[in-house]
Amino acid sequence: MRILAIESSCDESAAAVLDQQAGLLAHELFSQVDLHRIYGGVVPELASRDHVQRLLPLVERALEVAATSPAQLQGVAYTAGPGLIGALLTGAALARSLAYAWGVPAIGVHHLEGHLLAPLLEPDPPAFPHVALLVSGGHTMLVEATGIGAYHLLGETRDDAAGEAFDKSAKLLGLPYPGGPQLARLATAGRPGRYSFPRPMLDRSGGLEFSFSGLKTAVLHAVRAVADLTPHAAADIALELQSAIVETLVVKAMRALEQTGHQTLVVAGGVGANQALRAALDAAARQCGVRVYYPRLEFCTDNAAMIAVAGLARLAAGEHDDLAIRARAQWPLASLRCPTPH
Repeated sequence: MRILAIESSCDESAAAVLDQQAGLLAHELFSQVDLHRIYGGVVPELASRDHVQRLLPLVERALEVAATSPAQLQGVAYTAGPGLIGALLTGAALARSLAYAWGVPAIGVHHLEGHLLAPLLEPDPPAFPHVALLVSGGHTMLVEATGIGAYHLLGETRDDAAGEAFDKSAKLLGLPYPGGPQLARLATAGRPGRYSFPRPMLDRSGGLEFSFSGLKTAVLHAVRAVADLTPHAAADIALELQSAIVETLVVKAMRALEQTGHQTLVVAGGVGANQALRAALDAAARQCGVRVYYPRLEFCTDNAAMIAVAGLARLAAGEHDDLAIRARAQWPLASLRCPTPH
């Protein structure tokens, strides 16, 4: 089976072609960062309008790179949710229309399932069962994955996601959008021990929940307490914020492995590209005798290749959508079911 996949859940337009035997044949992406930077964040209406312009050329480019004609495709996958509803609808409408025109089935994919399965694109993919740490701008959760579609939520954030704490703190420090990567770069120049921020909910024995809203408040107080926010002071604050987030994520992830008895941790989502987090997880994994898997950096953030992995698994099992065009701004991961071969 060979399929086309489309991703448009937020501010990345992407298309990919995945073959069951030959692997990933093409993946194309256009980021809207420059479009939204002047507003300091994603503007949903602008994101939707840009997807309308970008998606079809990206599809054409992906098919060209993959040396694939529509007649060689056996299905089309697309991100159906969760995400910005207007952005989702642009991808869903295009994908469903192409599938109808080409006479192949279409399948709407859960965006978070795509992230969870992104490491399967690597040469040495993780096996099931495992624990997954999903960290992004909109989500922070620990999931027990026993198979494709078999996900048990172990814990999630009660307020802000880790990526949101990075981005909003970066704005407080005067860093440009997107703030998370900018803050991580600034933190490399920070001096340890200059600030002390809380490690949210680490004192709760056995708990796997997260809370990052208090860290934003700590950054706000630190910024206000400095008469002149010099680059050195900003770097010190950035380092302590990153350290607090990383330590919290690592402790909770190792705790989840201990409680489930699994020996494998999968890290997914945009924050999974943070080098300080990767270094800390690798060190903790060596100490605990477990193994950590990451997707390559380009597949940590939103992309169509991960949607292709999830879509291919479900299309190959005989799942497909009807002719309706559907998108869901909110879609609980726990509502997914294992694909059942027909």
